[in-house]
Parts: sequence; C-alpha cells; structure tokens
Amino acid sequence: MNTKAGAISAPIAIPRELAITRVVPWTVWACLAASISIATGLYWDISWHESIGRDTFWTPAHLLIQFGGVLTAAVCAFTILGATFNKNSSLRAVSVNVLGFRGPLGAFLAAWGGIAMVTSAPFDNWWHEAYGLDVKILSPPHTVLAVGIAGIIWGGLLLTISEMNRAEGEAYRQLQWIVGLLAGFALLNSMVLKLEYTQKIFLHSSSAYVALSIGTPLIIEGLARAMGHHWARTIIAGVYTAFVLLMLWILPLFPATPKLGPVYQPITHMVPLPFPILLIVPAIVLDLTLPKVSKTSPWAQAAFAGGVYLVLLVVIQWPFASFLMSPAARNWFFNPANYPYFASPESHSVRYVFMETDKSAMQFWTNMGLALLSSAFFMWLGIVLGGWLRRLKR
Repeated sequence: MNTKAGAISAPIAIPRELAITRVVPWTVWACLAASISIATGLYWDISWHESIGRDTFWTPAHLLIQFGGVLTAAVCAFTILGATFNKNSSLRAVSVNVLGFRGPLGAFLAAWGGIAMVTSAPFDNWWHEAYGLDVKILSPPHTVLAVGIAGIIWGGLLLTISEMNRAEGEAYRQLQWIVGLLAGFALLNSMVLKLEYTQKIFLHSSSAYVALSIGTPLIIEGLARAMGHHWARTIIAGVYTAFVLLMLWILPLFPATPKLGPVYQPITHMVPLPFPILLIVPAIVLDLTLPKVSKTSPWAQAAFAGGVYLVLLVVIQWPFASFLMSPAARNWFFNPANYPYFASPESHSVRYVFMETDKSAMQFWTNMGLALLSSAFFMWLGIVLGGWLRRLKR
C-alpha cells in the first residue's frame, strides 16, 4: 500500500489480536461533540471580548468551552477506568499502560486536555480580576486553555484514527470522515493562536507568512495522510473555512454593547473574527499534484509540497488582502469591519491600512526564504506523522 501520496483508499489489514471496529464508538461521537462545542465557544468568547469586554465567567461562550472540556474528561476517564478494572473489556486489547491504568492512547491525551481546560477556568478568572482585560490572546491562563484544547482535539484524533485503522466497511468510511472533521478543528485551533499575526493589516508583510509556515503544513499534511482520502487536504481546509465563514456571518446578527472602557468604536453587534485565510487553495492543488510525486523520497515530496503551499498562499492571499482593504469588500459577506470597540480611530485596522513589519526589502525576502524552508520542514514532519498515524491501532 502506498502511503506517500496521502491518497489511501482502503483500510490497513488488522492483526487478529486487535478487535475490529464495525460501528462508530460513542466515545468518538463524544470527542467530536466536544470539539464542535469548544470551537464555537472559543470563537464566540473572542468576539465577546472584542464586542462587550470582560463580563463574567458564566458567559455562554465560556460555558460552551468548559462543557467540551468536562465532557471529554468524563468520557475518557470512564473509558480508562473501564479498560483498567473490567477484565473482560474489549478495550484491553487495544490499550496502552500508563502508571498502571489502561486505555487507548488518545483517551489519556484527551483526558489530560480536559483536566487542563478545567484548571484554566479559575486561573483565567483570577487573572482578569488581577490584571483586567487581556491585551493579547496568549495570556498565561489562555495558554493553559490552548494546551488543554489541543490535548482534547489531538486526543480525539488519536482515538478516532486508531478506531479507523481497525475498522472495516461502512464503519471505516464513517470514521474516515470524522477524522476529517476533527482534523479541520485541529487546524482551526492552530489558526486561532495565529490571529494576532494573520490579521489583514499584516498580510502584505513577511511576518504573516512566516507564522503560516510554522505548524500549519504539519497539521494539514500529517492528518491528510492519516485520513487517507484522496481529497483529504481539501476536506480539512474546507472544515476550517466553512466554520470561520459561518461564525463571520452569524455572530453579527446578535446585538452587543461594550461594558468596559475606553470605547472608541460604536459597537452595536457582536464583532466577528476575520475572513478565513485562503488555505483551501493550496490544499486543493496539493491534493491534485502530490500523488504525481508519490514515488520520490519524503524530503523531495516535502520540498515540493512546501513550495506549492507557500507560493500559492502568497499569490492568492496577497491580492485578496488588498481587496479586503478596499471599499468593495465592506459588506456582510466579507465583513472587514471586525475591529473591537477599544480600537483607536488612528489604528491601521480602522483606517484599512497595511502595517509594514519589514524594515527593508532584504528583511522581507530573508524572512520569506525562512518561511519557505519552514514550510518544507513542517511538510516533512507531516509526512512522518501521517505514516505513524496510519499504523496507530491503540
């Protein structure tokens, strides 16, 4: 079976000692529900901070995020305890041993992520009471939250991929699509962490493309190869794109009024997050072209894929950023007026002006060269990760 192209169409042969999955387990559905709840709450929470400000911990957005964490922690704890103490559990054959406890590898990772998320809640509450509104997305409590969310999403992915690798027939196909959905949310989570670097005002500077070259190719390529669908990269980028667009169009339908000062912008509705980065364009092209170089070495594939990814991203995103800055984009579909209530009238976002972060042409091209190398390196890591995930059965 050829795993180099990432276009695997049949499940891997299952060792006899491992139970074959014939239906989608309820734990997989729970992990998917938690990922959707967390993603919705996360976007809603950022919008809440930009539209209303810090109100109370018991906002609907916070409750959605924490519900996902509690759900995952409870489900995975139940799974681990069942595999540990029930000697007849079918999970024992597909479990790993961690400190005397048994369970699927993904269950341990997701349970840890749920605990980290729940722990971040009182930390975040104390942080706001002590220091007020966050200036940046990655404050210390938000970093703990982000690590916990990553644990839940990647734990759910490992749990689902191992089930998929043991599955057959209709169960295999259903699990394959669930892997695509979870991979899309993994990509979404990583892009949230880059929001400060990929705002439209930075999209004519090298810093945005350096940020997009770090980690993002690893997620797209690694999880695409794990999914094994010939349109896997497009599906993963499509989930990210569709979710961001839905939130971009739905959030402004709800009224909102700032409750903290200073208020520089007359906000009357929830402020949406920016239009999605056009990752779907290089994803489509990679799905079409990577199978043609599948017989080359992993490094050759990585160099090819990294170049295609970054060059296409710059070629399509650069003029599209100019469009987003123009009056033609100022409508409900593109909604570029997504600056918060505390944005100064003199800020680049409010004035629709690009912020140049490169001090010279030399710095720009040096950074873009580094971005190209970074894209190729993370593509290679994605190839390695995808190969390991295709062998994961526990």
